Amino acid sequence: MTAEQTASEEAPLRRGWTTGACATAATKAACAALLSGDFPDPVEITLPGGNVVGFALAVSELGEGQAMAGIVKDAGDDPDVTHGALVKSTVRRGTPGSGIVFRAGPGVGTVTRPGLPIPPGEPAINPVPRKMIIEAVHQVAGENADFEVEISVVGGEEMAQRTLNPRLGILGGISILGTTGVVIPYSCSAWIHSIHRGVDVARAMGFDHVAGSTGNASEMAVQKFHDMHEVQLIDMGDFVGGMLKYIRAHPVPRVTIAGGVAKMTKLAQGMLDVHSSRGRADLEGLAVVAAEAGASEDLAARIRGANTVAEAFALAVAEGVPIGDTIAAGAWRTAAPALKGTDIELEILVFNREGELRGHAPFAPAHSVSRPLNRR
Repeated sequence: MTAEQTASEEAPLRRGWTTGACATAATKAACAALLSGDFPDPVEITLPGGNVVGFALAVSELGEGQAMAGIVKDAGDDPDVTHGALVKSTVRRGTPGSGIVFRAGPGVGTVTRPGLPIPPGEPAINPVPRKMIIEAVHQVAGENADFEVEISVVGGEEMAQRTLNPRLGILGGISILGTTGVVIPYSCSAWIHSIHRGVDVARAMGFDHVAGSTGNASEMAVQKFHDMHEVQLIDMGDFVGGMLKYIRAHPVPRVTIAGGVAKMTKLAQGMLDVHSSRGRADLEGLAVVAAEAGASEDLAARIRGANTVAEAFALAVAEGVPIGDTIAAGAWRTAAPALKGTDIELEILVFNREGELRGHAPFAPAHSVSRPLNRR
């Protein structure tokens, strides 16, 4: 079965494979070669959902007491930093009674901070890939197999710099991830996963305040505003609702949402997912907000005709109309229900592209029905 066959007929984009699936297939091939002298190619594995899929080997090598196989990861049409990466597994015989022992080879990270699904000191191979690998080895060698499995990724250390691994305390390379074995293009699952892990690490390290930011500029601004440790910073991107719902189930006493004027305007207008594909900010609505904040009819008309929210904000600021605080208060009212039933305090910060504060809704308990505007 190919990635295309696995994909739903309705999906317009091609699906791919997770690093966990690639590592599993490479391990199964290497283990089989270590026992028989021959590498199965293609090698078949069973995904958690029950589908049997085949992978072609990119490299293989049989040595004294060990075997190595490698598979090139195909992420389908997903813009994954690991697309095209060579995922290798080197399998060696283990000490009798040791079971399956995992090692981090070059390009695979090691966990150094608490709060992740894998404890500090262990290779960053997540629980589902570990289970898949163990089951694949057992298929080849039986239930009582004793092997050392070293997973490596060529260029993984450089790839990891484009992920949140360094901030999460996963050092030396990427993580081996996946819960289904299949990458769904633009599913956002990897980003949501990193948000969850970021919250987990902050909680495990004892922080009582985290800040989710929509982008790099707002992240740097909120870090400076609150003098925050990097672990407290959550790169939530467009997924405001996704972050808040996870925090509701895994509470942190204080939460700040920081974002640019356009994203926070969309949040104020009721969108918990502020991606551009979910709709544009309503400039007509922004003009109404400006009028309520004291804008003249001429200014309101120019805001309606603005090309971007940033331009509309600049027009309002130039005339001393404080729409930022009004937008922040509206964003707070949209976001707070995602934390309902908790005493978590929520704050909204609105920054422009230069990192200057343009709106602020101070901390207030999320269970509050409403909140007054912050008139600075």
